[in-house]
Amino acid sequence: MKVGLVGFAGSGKTTIFNTLTGLAAEVGGYGGREKANVGVIKVPDDRVDGLARLFNPKKKTYAEISFVDVAGPQSDQAERTESGLDPKLVQHMREADALVHVVRAFDNPMLLQAADPLRDIRAFDDELMLTDLVQIENRIARLKKEKDSTRERELLDRFKAALEQERPLRDVEAASEELVQVAGFRFLSLKPLLLLLNVGEPEASSDPPRDVADLAEAKHLSLITMSGRAEMDIAQLNDDEQREFLQDLGIKEPARDRFIRAAYKLLDLISFLTSGEDECRAWSIRRGTTAHRAAGVIHSDIERGFIRAEVVRVEDLLELGSEARCREQGKLRLEGKDYIVHDGDVIHFRFNV
Repeated sequence: MKVGLVGFAGSGKTTIFNTLTGLAAEVGGYGGREKANVGVIKVPDDRVDGLARLFNPKKKTYAEISFVDVAGPQSDQAERTESGLDPKLVQHMREADALVHVVRAFDNPMLLQAADPLRDIRAFDDELMLTDLVQIENRIARLKKEKDSTRERELLDRFKAALEQERPLRDVEAASEELVQVAGFRFLSLKPLLLLLNVGEPEASSDPPRDVADLAEAKHLSLITMSGRAEMDIAQLNDDEQREFLQDLGIKEPARDRFIRAAYKLLDLISFLTSGEDECRAWSIRRGTTAHRAAGVIHSDIERGFIRAEVVRVEDLLELGSEARCREQGKLRLEGKDYIVHDGDVIHFRFNV
């Protein structure tokens, strides 16, 4: 899973990036940075730890979330164009599976404008929609010259109408096959979007302001609050010191844990597991994925040569101690291609290529 941290210059994206990844990227670029920051975090999973204790594998692998943090435009529109966001920023955003809009809700003496989360949420969403609208208009102009493009043209016309009404594409009803048809365009306002309100330390444990929460609800967006500066400093401490400082701030759990939970909910992700003497590992997939497609997450050869899936619940495997005992107790099942994988399934794929 690849997440793009986006937002206006000065919103604290790099501070949030450092908080989540534990890295120490330079902060305070305010749009002057050209190179993106890239980092990866591993998703803690007690189930992987339990399987590792059972199988004592050579390798233990958690699911991962990768981040890209790109310098954003100035909120006073100084760095934006009539065709939307800067192409370099857009390219990084298109490559992400989901976007996290870091919204400034703290005073910053280096910026001329006072913090205004409502303004920035609306303005950045407008920029995403404008960028998509320009792309769609250009595509429609080309389709007018082509034949056999009726279905694509009809969908793009619907998308264009929604954007002209200031509705992001994520709010437009479209069938799954229609979305597959336009997946290559990687429209920005179609991507899952999470709002991250970056507050000052005094507000670290407070609920988000009512007006911000109301706007997020109206836009059908999830919202989490984080004090990037305070939690970046805390993230550099050892576990005992982290717990102490979080308690002093009234924060129940580290920023990374809160973010991971929000990101999985945003993308509707679950994890299935594989286990054995070589490796115990968690694999992230979209909820509703079939066994056949889940096999392809591991390797395309397994998907192509899929025969069946041997499935056991992780809690049953940990309790009974072996696949053999799970089979004896009727806890291990044989499933076909169309089986819907569930969170916590431990799967061994049988295949032949």
